[in-house]
Amino acid sequence: MNPTHDAPIRLRYKADLRYDVRSAGCDFIFNVQATRTPHQRVVTEKLEISPQLDAQSYVDPVTQARYLRLRADEGPLRVYCETVVDLAHYQAAPDSLPEIGIGELPTAVLPYIYPSRYCQSDRLHRFAFGEFGGMNQGYGRVEAIRAWVQNHVQFTSGSSDGNTAAVDTLVTKQGVCRDFAHLMIALCRAVNIPARFATGIDYGADPILGPQDFHAYVEAYVGHRWYLFDPSGTAIPMGFIRLATGRDAADAAFASIFGSVEWKTPIIEIEAIAAEDGVCRVPVHSTNALSTDAGPAEH
Repeated sequence: MNPTHDAPIRLRYKADLRYDVRSAGCDFIFNVQATRTPHQRVVTEKLEISPQLDAQSYVDPVTQARYLRLRADEGPLRVYCETVVDLAHYQAAPDSLPEIGIGELPTAVLPYIYPSRYCQSDRLHRFAFGEFGGMNQGYGRVEAIRAWVQNHVQFTSGSSDGNTAAVDTLVTKQGVCRDFAHLMIALCRAVNIPARFATGIDYGADPILGPQDFHAYVEAYVGHRWYLFDPSGTAIPMGFIRLATGRDAADAAFASIFGSVEWKTPIIEIEAIAAEDGVCRVPVHSTNALSTDAGPAEH
């Protein structure tokens, strides 16, 4: 394998979250800060919480997801994050990336081969093997699963809710990015390919889908590294800024709320800006396999 490391793409994003907390108060867990990895570097970051509250930060030692915990009393709450990130993707030729046998998987990867709340891979085993079981194993089979999901599910805003799982999406053939991701993950796991749910912010989303928003996509484990896949086909993987990963959306929501609130639609902005060398590089679609995760030697 001959990986490449191109000059970094520098992106700046802003996430503005606003809530009206009811009288009993509310606990929040946020995932709105960019993950730090050897291939996703946080250059600058500004985090503002209004009113000023005691907040606790925690970094997951395995996924490097950054959790922000706080409790707010009755009244308005605003969480604002503005971050500049350099993406220097690890790139590899797709045909050089094999699937990894169960016995060779790192212990930290094992949770991503099992069924989970929204990714019922045990219920899709027969279907997945019928569609993909006869294919050559490797990155190409993962890409075939991604393409199948994109081609068989229609992106339809408002067609699903917080209870919609992979099996539901397979039946209805419609959903939003979260549903596409859950179905692809379930199909991958059903044929023993580790796959995980990722929450991020994406550069290059199709404007026809509406205002910029958080994005859900997939990372699959092949060639001893987590690689990026977008089963919805609505964005550019090279422009994904990773916030959190997990078994499914229950593990990687941008905000988990424990209490009664009214909330406004998040205001999300993202743009490409000039890097340290003065060059502004824009994410593009690539035929290479892309990863922003650390490889075995980089952990």
